[in-house]
Amino acid sequence: MRLIDTHLHLWDPNRFDYAWLDAVPGLRQTFGLAELADASIPAEGELREYVFMQADCAPAQAVAEVDWVAELAEDAPIRGIIAFAPVEDESGLDASLEHFASRPLVKGVRRLLQSEPAGFSRSEAFLAGARRLTGAGLTFDACVTADQLEDVAVLARAVPDLRIVLDHLGKPTIGEAGTADRDGFDRWRADLGNVAAEPNVCVKLSGLPAQATASWTTALLTPYLDAALDAFGAERTMFGSDWPASSGQSSYQRWIEFVQEWLEGAVDDEDAQRIRFMNAQRVYRLPS
Repeated sequence: MRLIDTHLHLWDPNRFDYAWLDAVPGLRQTFGLAELADASIPAEGELREYVFMQADCAPAQAVAEVDWVAELAEDAPIRGIIAFAPVEDESGLDASLEHFASRPLVKGVRRLLQSEPAGFSRSEAFLAGARRLTGAGLTFDACVTADQLEDVAVLARAVPDLRIVLDHLGKPTIGEAGTADRDGFDRWRADLGNVAAEPNVCVKLSGLPAQATASWTTALLTPYLDAALDAFGAERTMFGSDWPASSGQSSYQRWIEFVQEWLEGAVDDEDAQRIRFMNAQRVYRLPS
């Protein structure tokens, strides 16, 4: 079996500055290749590969983060890098794209939107930057909260040539088992469907444990995976872990096993392969 984890974080607080780590207990420590080897244990015969997702270090360190991960990729199956770039800042973005042009592992950009006000990605400056990403052949990973999903749909319509990857299913708020907000789930599912109506958007099955307000169960999270598959289809759905950002809520292995068991009941083997690795390879233009 082959699996591409499209949402792997690695970080080293001794090397880069990550202001956000202090807000999450247990994460201000190094998570590098040694820690990944302990957490990610492929089954016999399994080929496991990774796409590194920028870990929100200080913006001025973004290119250095790319170079650090490129060095790590010499000793690990990291097939692509999604880097930070200031999409809304013309001069800053142009400088980033110039750097990334000489770094072939960079396949896309993520500029976090989840902490920005509604409408941030609808500004003319942001849309102009998004168009420059298409010219550079890069994807855009959209990390938003559930109330920002309409902004993703607007971005997709405004820049139809931009390949957009929706991280963490749009971060729905997931309540305790048996007490989940049904109205909230229905609103999220409807908004997710509006995003899925744009053919240049795909969704990443990642990060859900961190959205749960209590310990998650298979029964609690399965409806969210089902809704994403119904909205996007197997052709626009891919696997991601969000390790180690979600490590406080789920081990790496538990998340992989949960998604794998869900796949076995939800899709046939061909569609399971699409979700496990084929879509990632196509969308991020990864090497074979």
